[in-house]
Amino acid sequence: MNQRMKHVMNWLQQENIDAAFITSTDNVFYLSGFRSDPHERLLGIAIFQEKEPFLICPAMEAHDARNAGWEYEIVGYTDIENPWDIVEKKVHGRINTVRTWAIEKEHLIVERYEQFLARYKDAAFVAAEEKLRTLRLIKDEQEKQILQEAAAYADLAIQVGISEIKEGKTELDIVAAIEYELKKKGISEMSFATTVLSGAKAASPHGNPDLTKITKGNLILFDLGVVHKGYCSDITRTVAFGDLTERQIEIYETVLKAEEAAINAVKPGMLAKDIDLTARNIITEAGYGEYFTHRLGHGLGVSVHEYPSVTNTNELVLQEGMVFTIEPGIYVPDIAGVRIEDDVYVTKDGVEVLTKYPKALQYVK
Repeated sequence: MNQRMKHVMNWLQQENIDAAFITSTDNVFYLSGFRSDPHERLLGIAIFQEKEPFLICPAMEAHDARNAGWEYEIVGYTDIENPWDIVEKKVHGRINTVRTWAIEKEHLIVERYEQFLARYKDAAFVAAEEKLRTLRLIKDEQEKQILQEAAAYADLAIQVGISEIKEGKTELDIVAAIEYELKKKGISEMSFATTVLSGAKAASPHGNPDLTKITKGNLILFDLGVVHKGYCSDITRTVAFGDLTERQIEIYETVLKAEEAAINAVKPGMLAKDIDLTARNIITEAGYGEYFTHRLGHGLGVSVHEYPSVTNTNELVLQEGMVFTIEPGIYVPDIAGVRIEDDVYVTKDGVEVLTKYPKALQYVK
């Protein structure tokens, strides 16, 4: 029995929950090692207090699930079978009555919830999210190693993107070059849509690259990450194309100062909110507080955005083994958009920065 599964089974016993049914792609992967996006088809893991768990998936993926390392029963179903009838039968073969189910309430859509209700009319349903978030919060050494490797690919992607900067190229030209180089290295999936934004467009924190041609005298923002062995990286760098105005330079240096101060504040025992406030106060004191419009960072692991949320109200105490981003930004419409982001690991007595690409203002001539 793998340790992660044992933790869930112990939790079910402690909370007197009869069974859990886990359906999100990320949590199925975390518990089983099997990653699949079955689209409209059902994928799930049923877990019990004492009985052996089972994984249900489309029959065409059953062999892949076994090869991924799942050591317990795999139930494959065809497109002409109702998987919920199979789930009910398999559950009944393990326990006679389910009075309480733990489910991912944030993931299970209404139609699937109704499938549960039709079969377990008298059961109560409790949320499994908090337990799963807690399990995923602290990374072990193997996870840390994978995250370091994913961060190295992100560093490479930034290097490739910056090398592609030339007048006349579009934002999407550069996106294509980045992803092509990564695919040649074996990276088949980005952790989110690769972002390259130039000039005034960089002042939109979640802007979309398009056929806008890059021109000199502007900042160019790169935001990207890769999925490597099931784990995500996330990095942002902003560079100068040609000469900048004093205001643009001031904005960049303010963000850099805030980011580095926040990183240096990370250590076990600190509150998440104090890390956010370390950066936010520097940006506010420089006169740009209203232009820092998002949280400082987010957890990172199997998902690119996971627990915790590093905000100025989060009282969570940092612990060794946590991994999250630090990514302050200033976005002044029609002037400049700057964000600098790193992935950090909380060590026994401080912090280790996983992303390594340099952050001093870089000029591309």
